[in-house]
Amino acid sequence: MSDLLGRGYSGGHITLIFTVEDEANELTKQGSLGAGICLEDGVEVITRGCEGEGRIEVSFIGYNGDSEMYIHALQIIGKILPEILEYDWEVTVKLGLPTGQGFGMSAAGSIAFCDSLQRAVGIPYEESKRRSLLVAHLVDRERSSGLGDVTALASGGVVVRKSPGSPYSGHLLDRGPGESVGWSSDSDIILAWNDQYSKHTSTYIEDSKWKTAITKSGNENLRSLLEGVWDKSRWHDLVTSSEAFSLDSGLSGESARANVLNICESSILDVGMAEEIRPLLCMLGTSVAIVPRDINYNLTNPEIIVRKLNENGLTAVISRIGQIL
Repeated sequence: MSDLLGRGYSGGHITLIFTVEDEANELTKQGSLGAGICLEDGVEVITRGCEGEGRIEVSFIGYNGDSEMYIHALQIIGKILPEILEYDWEVTVKLGLPTGQGFGMSAAGSIAFCDSLQRAVGIPYEESKRRSLLVAHLVDRERSSGLGDVTALASGGVVVRKSPGSPYSGHLLDRGPGESVGWSSDSDIILAWNDQYSKHTSTYIEDSKWKTAITKSGNENLRSLLEGVWDKSRWHDLVTSSEAFSLDSGLSGESARANVLNICESSILDVGMAEEIRPLLCMLGTSVAIVPRDINYNLTNPEIIVRKLNENGLTAVISRIGQIL
C-alpha cells in the first residue's frame, strides 16, 4: 500500500464579542452568539500516511502547538471514518500565529488537520469541509478551548454568529444548528500580543462568575448587531459594541490584558495614527487587533505602528481579513 499525502489550511479567527451558551447536553448545540473577524493567517497542516494502526506523530513549524489536540481530533474523526485509522500519520503543522492568544488557532488547527486527513484518503471536498468543521467544533467543546470560532470560520470575513452550535451536524452533515453570516474586505489589520502571557478559554467559560458577566454583556452589545442587514455599513457599530463589551464584561480590567491595550493605545498616539486606527481586545487572549476606523480605507504604512509596538515590548504582525468561504 503506497503512502498517502494530504494538505489542509484554515485561517484563524478573533472574537470581539460573545456569549457562553453551553447548557445543552449535545455538544453540537453548545457554542455562542458573537461577532468577530476571520483572518488570512492561520494553520497549514501536511499529513503523510502509511499503513499502520492509527498512530500519530506531530511536529510544529513556527510557533509551538499542542500535539494532544491533534491526537484528540484524530480520535474523533477516526470514529466517523474508520479507514483513517488504518494508517499511521506523520503530521507537520505550520502555525502562522501563536496559540493561547485569542486567534482561534485551536479551531483552525483542527479544521486544517481534518481536511488534510480526508484529502489524503480521497474524501470529496465539500463533504470533507463540512465534516472538518463538525469535528473541530467537537474538539473545541470537549477541550473547552473554544465556543464559536468554528461557526465563524464556516462563513469567513467579518462575522456575526446568530445562533450557537456547530455549523454542520448529524450523519448527513446537514447545516446547523450554529449559524453565522459574514462579509469581507481587503483591509489590513495589525495583531499585537504579549509573549509572556497567554490565556486558555476554559479559565473563563468554566467559571460561573465570568460566564454570567460575559453572557450578560454579550447579549446587550450584540442586540443591535443581530438586527438588520450585516454588511460593511455595520463596521462602526461592530467597533463601538466591541469596545463596550470589553468594558462591560470586565475583561479589559484584568491587568495583563489592560497592559497590552494601554501599550497599543499609547503607541498609536506616539506615531500620530489615532485618527486612522483603533485597538480592540481579542477574546480571550492577552492580545489586540488594531483595525481601521473606516473599513473602506486600508491602513497607511502599517509597518510604522508595528515597529513602535515592537519597541514597546509587544510582538506585532500585519494580517488581513479572511475571505468569505
